Amino acid sequence: MLPVSPAYRPRDAATGVLHAVVRDHLEEFLQVARAHGDGRGVPAFVERELRAFLTCGVLAHGFARLRCAGCGFERFVPFSCKGRGFCPSCGGRRMAERAAHLVDRVLPPVPLRQWVLTVPHRLRYLMAWDHRLCRAVLAVYVRVLCGWYRRRGRRRADPRTGTVTAIQRFGGGLNLHVHYHTLVLDGVFVRDEAGEVVFHPLPPPRDADVARILGTIARRVTRLLARRGLLPSGADEDERDVATDLSPSLALMTAGAVQGRESLGPAAGRHIAQLGRDPTRAWQPSTGPRQAHQDGFDLHANVRDGPLDRRGREHLVQYVLRPPLAQQRLQRRGDGHVVLALQRPWRDGTRALVFPPLAVLERLAALTPRPRINLLVYHGLLAPNAAWRAAVVPAAASEAGGDEESDAAPARSAAGRGRHIAWATLLQRVFEVDVLACPRCDGRLELLATLEAPAVVRRILTHVGLPAEPVTPRAPPAAPDAFWEPA
Repeated sequence: MLPVSPAYRPRDAATGVLHAVVRDHLEEFLQVARAHGDGRGVPAFVERELRAFLTCGVLAHGFARLRCAGCGFERFVPFSCKGRGFCPSCGGRRMAERAAHLVDRVLPPVPLRQWVLTVPHRLRYLMAWDHRLCRAVLAVYVRVLCGWYRRRGRRRADPRTGTVTAIQRFGGGLNLHVHYHTLVLDGVFVRDEAGEVVFHPLPPPRDADVARILGTIARRVTRLLARRGLLPSGADEDERDVATDLSPSLALMTAGAVQGRESLGPAAGRHIAQLGRDPTRAWQPSTGPRQAHQDGFDLHANVRDGPLDRRGREHLVQYVLRPPLAQQRLQRRGDGHVVLALQRPWRDGTRALVFPPLAVLERLAALTPRPRINLLVYHGLLAPNAAWRAAVVPAAASEAGGDEESDAAPARSAAGRGRHIAWATLLQRVFEVDVLACPRCDGRLELLATLEAPAVVRRILTHVGLPAEPVTPRAPPAAPDAFWEPA
């Protein structure tokens, strides 16, 4: 018997905890932010992201209409907000789509090693604001890493490797934690006597190697900060904080999100409550093989993936590209506070965090990246203009010749041209759900129309008995000055 494909269940975004918190407290949050920001409030791109999230997955804001030609069954698929900051649904789709693109069309069938670099807290705050600084630190880090691989393969002529780095802005506790997840081709490519580009694997790094690499990265990043005048120097440190000049309220939220504190309202400066924490346990950095610490920097390189396990490789890439938040980790208490369950307990025993509603919105605002910045960066042989890229990247040669098919990527024909993958194809690949299969007969659903006009959407949803009113944020409290004063 053939395996039965699981049935497709459309998500009900309006009943989620995160959607309810944003809907109930967005206007209040914007009002408080304006009071703390001398009337300027949060930047426009942050407000757009928050308001767009309320429309994500809600039929009343538009949908695609699918119909089976055989039996007349219809399915409505709501539009997404396409947010880049915190939306779990859009972040999950982007994760799955980019992972499929990397596995099918970018990463060659050679071993991969994941290197993770974290930086001191103050540098996280600076990089969250200054994307040029974030890219400069990444360039220093990748140069040191690729240089180590070249030295390991120096017995061969002109050894080269490649990397792809995801710049993550979040930690497991919804905190602002700018760090780098880098997938490195765990070896070097060289040209043989026949002119062919051939891969040579290298031995895994030792603990001492990781420590030396981290020491070089820390020294060079410190010199970079010194050249840019970004090292702390007593009283002058606050005067050079450009973030405060651009948006005082978002600067407060960014600093609070790095430190794990509330930023606005009457409890500004208070730590986020932790469930299960043992106060007698002193904080200690995590330790393990191929991991090193120095002056607030941390480097981990103990995760490796082989070239044959395609599903495991895709899971690794999805982990690197994962969104900051999953809906199933959130619960809302009776007092309105939000409980965030951690994926794994912290070393001090903390298993969950308790956020006031405004603190949740503070974190969402701090995690939202600026528009038009790249959070996925290629270096070395995987860079777009690399000389050997056509000989290394699976899809490079076929793209140059206009042919999409290749034995190295059996799923490429389903992915289509370019990075975009159709919605139905992506769900089939990730969840093994055929959303275009008619649940009544053996027919296939076909796109009938996409509907965005409010009057038409309302008339159709009312006719079939579905909620037809668009989601709007609730009004803020009438007199917020009665219970808080801006610092």
